[in-house]
Amino acid sequence: MKAFFVGLAFLAAVAIFTGIGILLFPLLILLGLFLRIMLGFLFVILAIWALGKFIIFIWGRLKN
Repeated sequence: MKAFFVGLAFLAAVAIFTGIGILLFPLLILLGLFLRIMLGFLFVILAIWALGKFIIFIWGRLKN
């Protein structure tokens, strides 16, 4: 009888976590979209910074 209640408790826990996962799915999609936008923004900032460093490097080489 103890094994039956342990199995029942396990199935109930799985059902609860599945329900929570289904309810949080839209939030996970939004977080993924936000992360993609943030990484794109970070990449653009990094590319602009690298371009500036490259221009300063070339400018210094041409001055000498």
